Amino acid sequence: MNTLRQGAPRDNAAPTPRARVVIAKPGLDGHDRGAKVIARALRDAGYEVIYTGLHQTPEQIVATVLAEDAPLLGLSVLSGAHLTIVAKVIELLAQEDASDVRLLVGGIIPDADVRALEAMGVHAVFTPGADIRGIVEAVDQLLITSDNTLESAC
Repeated sequence: MNTLRQGAPRDNAAPTPRARVVIAKPGLDGHDRGAKVIARALRDAGYEVIYTGLHQTPEQIVATVLAEDAPLLGLSVLSGAHLTIVAKVIELLAQEDASDVRLLVGGIIPDADVRALEAMGVHAVFTPGADIRGIVEAVDQLLITSDNTLESAC
């Protein structure tokens, strides 16, 4: 598990940390460039980002979210197993009384599955080509609002 931390402050004052965000790569998918790009963008925006690394099980991911007391979880799934993995993560979060954790999903996701993920409770879904600034803005909005679902930025 890696934690990306914000670099040295320019004015010698300690930066005010924003919320912790867990970025996870579940399953057998071995491509994590996109997850790392998002992790870095969020870190640069002031978030404390915990990147779990590759090949995480839903149980490992939820354990990390709980251990880090993270209010937001981003899952990057390119393997096509997004519906199964997200359903299991949501189930495990509920079992741990952590259903209030905001959930973002990114990856290669068909349009019909975007709607299915949103119906499961995913707060935002991002597909290839999504604007990185838009993802950071979605995280900002999710962490200050109580809306259940943001409009997808596919």
